[in-house]
Amino acid sequence: MKGNRRIWARLTDSMLFLPTVALLLMLLVDAIFRPGFFTLEFKDGHLYGNLIDILVHGSPTMILAMGMTLVIATGGVDLSVGAVMAISASVAAIMMNPTIVGMNLADPKLFINNPQYTWMPLPLVIIVPLIVATLCGLWNGVLVSYGRIQPMVATLVLMIAGRGIAQLITNAIQIIIFNDTYAFIGNGYIVFPFALYVALALFVVAWLIAWRTPIGLFVQSVGINFRSSYYSGIDEKKVKLFAYAFCGFCAGIAGLIVTSNIRTSDANQIGLNSELDAILAVVIGGTLLGAGGRFSLMGSAIGALVLQTMITSTLSFGVPASAITAVKALVVIAVVLLYAEQVKNFTRGLGNISIPGFRGRGGSTLEEVAQ
Repeated sequence: MKGNRRIWARLTDSMLFLPTVALLLMLLVDAIFRPGFFTLEFKDGHLYGNLIDILVHGSPTMILAMGMTLVIATGGVDLSVGAVMAISASVAAIMMNPTIVGMNLADPKLFINNPQYTWMPLPLVIIVPLIVATLCGLWNGVLVSYGRIQPMVATLVLMIAGRGIAQLITNAIQIIIFNDTYAFIGNGYIVFPFALYVALALFVVAWLIAWRTPIGLFVQSVGINFRSSYYSGIDEKKVKLFAYAFCGFCAGIAGLIVTSNIRTSDANQIGLNSELDAILAVVIGGTLLGAGGRFSLMGSAIGALVLQTMITSTLSFGVPASAITAVKALVVIAVVLLYAEQVKNFTRGLGNISIPGFRGRGGSTLEEVAQ
């Protein structure tokens, strides 16, 4: 019995326990009330279905959550990732088609109905926006680590100014993307959505950085107590700088995926409220906002899936898209309650419950069976 209690205690203390349970409960509700929710259809070489939609639309949030996890683990937060997504999308779009904003660099006949048109080489169209997004993250990191500005205030600057910068880049015009190769990033399939492979690749990179190098330990140390870390020989400024730069890089990738998915650059809508989704995914995953220290990349990825499953399930029940924000508010309330200390103690206590008099095979009691 004691062994089972220890196993249950370890299970409930795991950062993956609550987000996994939340995801399974949502899928259970779908299985009961929407049996067709799990229907998958293989057509034209790839899969279709609600589960695939969850992976497609959840990939940008998963990618944002990877960077946001490291930032929150250092004790900070990045409110600018949505704006950085818009900047990344705008840079990519104008590099593919600057003629739209009045830069007469090509004959319009070259790109209209041309599925492969791009003014700049496609590798540069991908690399340059990522560099710009990383620089945006570095800007936030400099303000937080060297300027000693509160993370919420420091990143709020770029959150507000970022969309204005994105609109300046494209002259507030939505640039249509004609290049099918670029559109494959967000719309393509190799059995599963290509965006999912991008998210998995970034997860592996983030995991290797966090747990196969000292960076993960440094991030946790700085998040717990940056002064003690400094006296231990850890340069907490550089650790924070790296975390914010990586978060900006992740936002750049998410921006490319979204703009390739909708095939246009919309500086007003791309990444709108995405920072809140990323933060919520990280918190659902068990990384405590404002506390710093312990973090889980896998928990954040599951948290992003929980959030997208909630959205997809809600829409499948006929709830209008305009009400999704209200449903997210209910999720926030549920998360606050689930991570309350009283609920945690109650969950741990479930491992101590025994049923007196219950006898299993051979007449043994439940306690004896457990032993």
